[in-house]
Amino acid sequence: MQMDTIDKKLLQLLQHDTKKTTKELSLKLNLSVTAVYERIKKLEREGIIAKYVVLLDKEKVGKNFVVFCHLKLIQHTKEFLTKFESEVVQLKEVLECHHVSGDYDYILKIAVKNMEEYREFLVTKLTTLEHIGSTHSTFMISEVKNTTVLEL
Repeated sequence: MQMDTIDKKLLQLLQHDTKKTTKELSLKLNLSVTAVYERIKKLEREGIIAKYVVLLDKEKVGKNFVVFCHLKLIQHTKEFLTKFESEVVQLKEVLECHHVSGDYDYILKIAVKNMEEYREFLVTKLTTLEHIGSTHSTFMISEVKNTTVLEL
């Protein structure tokens, strides 16, 4: 799908606040409410808008101990990668899992309450997964930037 400048502006507005009504959006875009509604539906059908979410304050919900866990598998076979990926997506503490190049195979972003909860997660869940060779944990000191907005 080819997006025009109005589609891009609409997506920017939605990324900043999905609770804006089609009427509010229509005023900002100089379009009718119906036109805005139809554009949103088209962007959803095309998969450009994948889903709508609520972003929580990690501190207020007691999950502000953030860990970046670098992980190596014992082998790089398709079977080992597939098995690991199918298991790691089931771990509720893991917010993100990225298959990367370099010294490690994966980087996980994990959110837990504190160091004790991370240790429990590491010992009882993560290191029990098959094919893990080694892990290296880095703990977040402070969050400088965290955005979900993609510039178009």
